Amino acid sequence: MSLPPSKARVVIIGGGIIGCSVAYHLAKKGWTDVVLLERKQLTSGTTWHAAGLIAQLRATENMTRLAKYSQELYGDLEAETDVATGFRRTGSITVALTDERQEEIFRQASMARAFGVEVEEISPEEVKSRYERLNIDGVKAGVYLPRDGQGDPGNIALALAKGARMRGAQVLERVKVTGLRKDGRRVSGVEWQTLEGTGVIECDHVVNCGGMWGHELGRMAGANVPLHACEHFYIVSDTVPNLGRLPVLRVPDECAYYKEDAGKMLLGAFEPNAKPWGMSGIPESFEFDQLQEDFDHFEPILEKAVNRMPMLAEVGIHTFFNGPESFTPDDAYHLGLTPETDNFWVAAGFNSIGIQSAGGAGMALAEWMEAGEKPFDLGDVDISRMQPFQGNRQYLFERSKETLGLLYADHFPYRQKATARGIRRTPLHEHLKSHGAVFGELAGWERANWFADEGQEREYQYSWKRQNWFENAAREHMAVRENVGIYDMSSFGKIRVEGPDAEAFLNYVGGGDYSVPIGKIVYTQLLNQRGGIEADVTVTRLSEAAYLVVTPAATCLADETWMRRHIGDFRVVITDVTAGEAVLAVMGPNSRKLLQAVSPNDFTNAKNPFGTAQEVEVGMALARVHRVTYVGELGWEVYVSADMAAHVFEVLHAAGQEMNAKLCGMHMMDSCRIEKGFRHFGHDITCEDHVLEAGLGFAVKRDKTDFIGREAVLRKRDAGLDRRLIQFRLGDPEPLLYHAEPILRDGEVVSFLTSGSYGHALGSAIGLGYVPCTGEDVQQVLSSSYEIEVAGVRFKAEASLKPFYDPKSERVKV
Repeated sequence: MSLPPSKARVVIIGGGIIGCSVAYHLAKKGWTDVVLLERKQLTSGTTWHAAGLIAQLRATENMTRLAKYSQELYGDLEAETDVATGFRRTGSITVALTDERQEEIFRQASMARAFGVEVEEISPEEVKSRYERLNIDGVKAGVYLPRDGQGDPGNIALALAKGARMRGAQVLERVKVTGLRKDGRRVSGVEWQTLEGTGVIECDHVVNCGGMWGHELGRMAGANVPLHACEHFYIVSDTVPNLGRLPVLRVPDECAYYKEDAGKMLLGAFEPNAKPWGMSGIPESFEFDQLQEDFDHFEPILEKAVNRMPMLAEVGIHTFFNGPESFTPDDAYHLGLTPETDNFWVAAGFNSIGIQSAGGAGMALAEWMEAGEKPFDLGDVDISRMQPFQGNRQYLFERSKETLGLLYADHFPYRQKATARGIRRTPLHEHLKSHGAVFGELAGWERANWFADEGQEREYQYSWKRQNWFENAAREHMAVRENVGIYDMSSFGKIRVEGPDAEAFLNYVGGGDYSVPIGKIVYTQLLNQRGGIEADVTVTRLSEAAYLVVTPAATCLADETWMRRHIGDFRVVITDVTAGEAVLAVMGPNSRKLLQAVSPNDFTNAKNPFGTAQEVEVGMALARVHRVTYVGELGWEVYVSADMAAHVFEVLHAAGQEMNAKLCGMHMMDSCRIEKGFRHFGHDITCEDHVLEAGLGFAVKRDKTDFIGREAVLRKRDAGLDRRLIQFRLGDPEPLLYHAEPILRDGEVVSFLTSGSYGHALGSAIGLGYVPCTGEDVQQVLSSSYEIEVAGVRFKAEASLKPFYDPKSERVKV
C-alpha cells in the first residue's frame, strides 16, 4: 500500500461519492497534489447502500442546475473510465393522494418548466399505464419526469475515483485521519495513521467529505458541521416474474418510494419519526455495516405498500436493510468554506440525496476553491448558514428525528419545524406569548409570525391555500398601513464594526458611502467582484470610530464572515452584538404620535429625518431609534439594551392601547415589504444577482475610487442590463404566490418569481422576478403581456418597475 505524501495542495477526507466527486473535479481543473484519504474502503460508509435515485428537480434553480449536472456527468462517466455506473434514465413518477399534495406536485411541475426540466402532469389512468402493477385507488394525479433515472451508487463513486486517478490524484484507502494541525485560522496539516505507521501531510486546503463522521472532523478543525446519522430502512423483494423496467415511483403521502432493480422491487421509506443513530460515536470497526433490523418500525410503511403494490404480498422479502445516513438540521446539505477557518472546506450531510447531488456539488465546490468565490448562488447549502449552537449534540439528536421524515412530508409554505424549538428567544418572547403570539423559527430564533385572536388556536393549520392565520396577518398588515403596529425585530443580526479604520474599511467592503455624520443610516450592499450582492444591510454611524451593521437574522454569521475575510490591514474589530439589544419596530402613519406619547424627545423631520438615528428616552429607559422601514410606512426601529427591553415594550404597548395599536408578526412584515417592492436577501437578491439588475444602483456610490465590485458595476453600467427585477401584481385576487412560479412573457416562459406574498392593501398576490431584457429599454419590457403560472394555471399579471404601493415613497418621509 502506498503511504500518503508529506505535502499536498489539498487533502480530501472521506471516500464516499462526494469525496470522490470533489477529487475528480479538482483534478479535472488541473489541480496537482490532490490526495483523498479513506479510513476503510471507498464507499464503505453510506454510499454503498444508497438507493441510487437520480432526480433532476430540486426546490431552487441552482440546486436543480447541480442535480441536472450530476445526471449528465454520470451518463458520460462510463465511457470515460470504463467503470460501469449502471446509470439509466428510467423516468420518475410522483403521485398525490390528497388535494393538498396534488397542488404541491402541480406547483412543482410548473417550477420544473421554469427551470427547464421536462415534466408532464398525468391522470391516475396515465399513472397506471406507466405502472400497471400499481393500485391507483385514492390516487388523484401524478407528475412524470421522463429524464430522471437511477444508477449504481458504489460504481459511480468508483468511476469518479478512477477519473480522479487518471488525472493524477492519489486515492488512498485504509488511512485514518487522527487529527488536524492548525496555524491561526488555517489548517496546516492532516495527521494520519495506517497499520504501517503514522505521519502528517502539510497542505494548503482540507475538504471534509466525512459524511456521518463530518461533525467530528469539523471539531478537529474548530469548525461547526452540524449533522447527525439516522437509520434508513428499505426492503428488496425476491425476483418478480416479468417485472420489466419501471420508472422510479414516489408515494410521499405513504412515506414510500419504489425502484425496480434487476427484476426485484426495492421499497424505501422516509418515516415521520426517524431513529437517530450513533449517539455514542460510530464504532471504529464500521465498514459496510448494516444496523439491527427493526421490523416493527418499518411495518406501518410496509402495510400501506402492500396495498399500493399488491405484488409485494405475492413475493418474499429478499433483503431487509437498515443503514445509517447523515441528516442536517434543515434538510439541505453542507457545502463551502467553514466560517471559522480560511482553508477548511466541507461537502457533507446529504440527507439521502447524495447520489443525485454529488456530481454537481463536487463541481460547484471545485469551482469555488479554484476561483476563491462561489460560482453562483449556493445559499441553500452554504455551510455559513448554520448557527454555532446547531452543532450542539442534543439539538442534533432531537432535530434529526424530524428532518428525515420531512423529505416526504407535505412541503407547505411557512411550514415550521416541530422539534428542537425554543432555543434562541428574544427578551420580549414571554410578553409576546402572553398576547397571543404564534412563533416560527429562523436560524434558531423564536419569532412572532402572527398573533392569534382570543379563543383561536395558537398553531399553524397548513395548506397551499389561505391558511388559518391569513386574516390575522391581513389585519396586522392594515394596522401598519392605516394606523400603527408594533413588532419584534430583535432577531435581526447586529454587527459592530469599530476601530480607527472603520470608515475606510466599510468604504472598501461596501458599495455605499459611509463617510457620513454620526447618526446617519446608510442602506447598502456588500458586493463581490462580479457586482453580485453578498449582503443587504443598513449601516449606522454610532461614533467617529464605530458603526452598527444590521443584517437579516439568517445571514448574520455569513455577513460577519464576509467582512472578516476582507479585513486585510485595516485596523478594525468586528463583533456580533445581536443578543445585546432588543429591537421593537413601531410602524405606521401614527407611529410618530405613539413615540411622542412615551418619550420627551423630538421625532419631527427637522430633528430626526428619514435615514437618521438618535438617542432617546422611552418611559424610564434609554434607547436609540433608527428612522428606517422595511414595510414602506413612517416608522422607527427602537433599539434598547436587553435589560430594559421588557420595560420599553410595556410602555409602548400600554400607550398603544389608547390608539388601537396592533401587535404584529413577521408575516405582516413580508406582505408589506413585497407591496413596496423591497428585496428579500436570499430570494430576490443573491451573490449572483448584479446590484444594478436588482434595481439597487441608487445605493452604490460609483464615484468612490476603490470598493469591492466597483469595476463590475461600471462595466454593467456601460454594457447595459441583461435582465431586470420586476414587480408583478395578479389581476385575480384569489391565487397565492410563494416563489418559483413561472413568469410568461407574451405566452412564453422566460423566468420565475424569486419571492411572492399577498398584498392585502392592494387586494391580490404580489411577486418579484427577473425578466431577461438584453438590448431592450424599460418601455419595451413593460409593454409586453405577462402571466404567472400557478400549479399549471396561468393568471394575467401587471408588471412594474416602480412599487405598486406608494411608488414615490411619500409615506415614509412625512
